[in-house]
Amino acid sequence: MAFPTTRLRRLRRNDTLRRMIRETRLSPDNLIHPLFVCPGRGVVNPVPSMPGVAQLSVDRVAVEARAIHAAGVPAIILFGIPERKDALGSEAWNDNGEVQRAIREIKEKVPGLVVITDVCMCEYTDHGHCGAIRGTDVDNDATLELLSRAALSHVRAGADIVAPSDMMDGRVGAIRSALDRDGFSEIAIMAYSAKFASAFYGPFREAAESAPQFGDRRSYQMDPPNGEEALREVALDLEEGADIVMVKPALPYLDLIWRVKNQFRVPVAAYNVSGEYAMIRAAGINGWLDEERTIMEVLTSIRRAGADLILTYFAKEVARRL
Repeated sequence: MAFPTTRLRRLRRNDTLRRMIRETRLSPDNLIHPLFVCPGRGVVNPVPSMPGVAQLSVDRVAVEARAIHAAGVPAIILFGIPERKDALGSEAWNDNGEVQRAIREIKEKVPGLVVITDVCMCEYTDHGHCGAIRGTDVDNDATLELLSRAALSHVRAGADIVAPSDMMDGRVGAIRSALDRDGFSEIAIMAYSAKFASAFYGPFREAAESAPQFGDRRSYQMDPPNGEEALREVALDLEEGADIVMVKPALPYLDLIWRVKNQFRVPVAAYNVSGEYAMIRAAGINGWLDEERTIMEVLTSIRRAGADLILTYFAKEVARRL
């Protein structure tokens, strides 16, 4: 019925009433915290463009992982910064590499924490692209073998979930086959299914030391205007064996998070990426925004759009608030 009988403000009068009828709930269980693992010992190397984020050596990553778990966050995702790089990114499948050692350390020190690993070549190659180069472009099919080797190395070290982020065609199927063949059929794959060639990745490339040394990644990452293509990418990854699909970045693509969730009805992750983090953090530091309220509003919007899991550098502090 119309006003004055219908008064929607009645249930907005105080915090308790608002909480009681809240439609979207953000929980620590929805959060995944990214961490950057670098060589050395006792290393805490702040990332200038991401205040509050640092590259951490294996021993320091284990300490941070314990704090993240204590805050109530159930999972982390690891990105590796190797001591040396080469054309194929061979350190990605070094069983004694930074990520592999970090997995073993975390599993020993924080056994209840779910460990996810990013599977890509860009942090490991001397050219900064996500696979083997042929001419001036990434060789899709040659890269599948490299990704499979990296995923197997991570799983042998104890990773619970592998997350291919390279956007090569067929990489989910190649990794699924490799895992199953080696007796790891229980390991889940969280695929970066709709990963766009975005301007919001700049701070991450500083943190992961992964900026391309020539060209860009538009020949394999998605064109931002393409929504229907994103749905095709998700469908293909699910057919190849993905258990969780991801949309990245999150805020410019909330419509696609919604569409993916409603069309496929599978677990959906969204990456609240480095540029989104940096904008909010910088505005908060400068007093331009109420940082705490902005963080909660942003993460709630991602959840409301349909994301079951949110990868965010705010995870630990938000879990403590929740």
